[in-house]
Amino acid sequence: MEFLKNKVVIILGACCIVLLLVAVQSCVQGNKYLKVKQKEEIKRYDAEKALNDVSQEKASLEAALRKAEAALAEERAALETTKKTLLQEQLVNKSLKAEIDKLRKLNSALENDLKDAMISGKAKK
Repeated sequence: MEFLKNKVVIILGACCIVLLLVAVQSCVQGNKYLKVKQKEEIKRYDAEKALNDVSQEKASLEAALRKAEAALAEERAALETTKKTLLQEQLVNKSLKAEIDKLRKLNSALENDLKDAMISGKAKK
């Protein structure tokens, strides 16, 4: 009977050792999975942070682009206005040059008439 009790104690001890080893192995596996999960969470956090940074940079660049486009539109409008003004000034200058040419011709004709009148006035005396 004593032999049977010893055998049962040995079997129970072996079972306890096996169960202890299974429990330790389970903890080791659980720890591995936990580390993998933590690394994955860190990667996901870093990726989300990078995405957030890129999104903010994109938003700021889009705002800068809109400002630049508005400034470009203003500059184009100013350029068109300047071109129109320049064209008007060129037309006015052309008109004034034509008027000056007419006045020069008229002045030349009047000078010739004056010379002729002076010559004919001297000839009559």
